[in-house]
Amino acid sequence: MSDTLPDRLAVNPNSPFYDEKLLERGIGIRFKGVEKTNVEEYCVSEGWVRLSAGKTLDRAGNPMTVKLKGPVEPYFRDEPAEG
Repeated sequence: MSDTLPDRLAVNPNSPFYDEKLLERGIGIRFKGVEKTNVEEYCVSEGWVRLSAGKTLDRAGNPMTVKLKGPVEPYFRDEPAEG
């Protein structure tokens, strides 16, 4: 597995930007310099994040989201295992 994060990543398995192996490894997101824990999707090149809006769900049962624009900094929460 590479140590570079994708430009865009989503936590929804129905999204084309979903990557289970990366999500299992643990991804952290800093948005405008602040750690965010409720990120549903991000895009570094376009500079936005989608944050879940509480426990509210849409008609399809997916979390309602809010799209915010600004600098996005994804990172691995832990170092990769050697060996």
